[in-house]
Amino acid sequence: MEDILDLYAEPYDRRYPLVCFDEKLYQLVRETRQALPVRPGRPRRYDYEYRREGTCNLFMCVEPLRGWRHVEVTDRRTAQDFAACMKELVDVHFPEADVISVVLDNLNTHTPAALYAAFRPAEACRLLRRLDFHYTPKHGSWLNMAEIELAVLSTQCLAPRLGNQATVHRTIAAWEQDRNAAQATVNWQFTTAKARRKLKRLYPL
Repeated sequence: MEDILDLYAEPYDRRYPLVCFDEKLYQLVRETRQALPVRPGRPRRYDYEYRREGTCNLFMCVEPLRGWRHVEVTDRRTAQDFAACMKELVDVHFPEADVISVVLDNLNTHTPAALYAAFRPAEACRLLRRLDFHYTPKHGSWLNMAEIELAVLSTQCLAPRLGNQATVHRTIAAWEQDRNAAQATVNWQFTTAKARRKLKRLYPL
């Protein structure tokens, strides 16, 4: 836990960016009847019936100190999908960074082995030299700021029924662009000092 909290306390350095990473399963839901549009004094109204259209996965990457985030919409969340997301992080979003510190949970696909399964050894090694994984403790995924950003995404963007992956992608891309333009960030206040005071029962005697 203190490893994560100390990482959050470090000043911003573009050569050593901090990125919080998490994923979310999203249920695709289509309307069975046309919703009634918004009118003066009346909110948008829709029928209680809907049709399930499968699921998709949302990979969330957040750089909290800079107020930047990116959401990748994928069919699944396999080890290969995770590896592709890490490659994009290194080569597309942070090509000039020396090392990217990545905060993530202990899901079985979040491992260096996933990159070796997806790429040739030399390529996997190249990527891993640029990535420094920091895992949240068991039952401590709330320490990952990406969970907060996913909650904001769900509230601000995913409340309406979205029936296909293309619509999800367009909706999230517009939300992402606006939120990045505003450089919205997380007001994180939980520090190592507070953890030692409030969670002292978790420390060995």
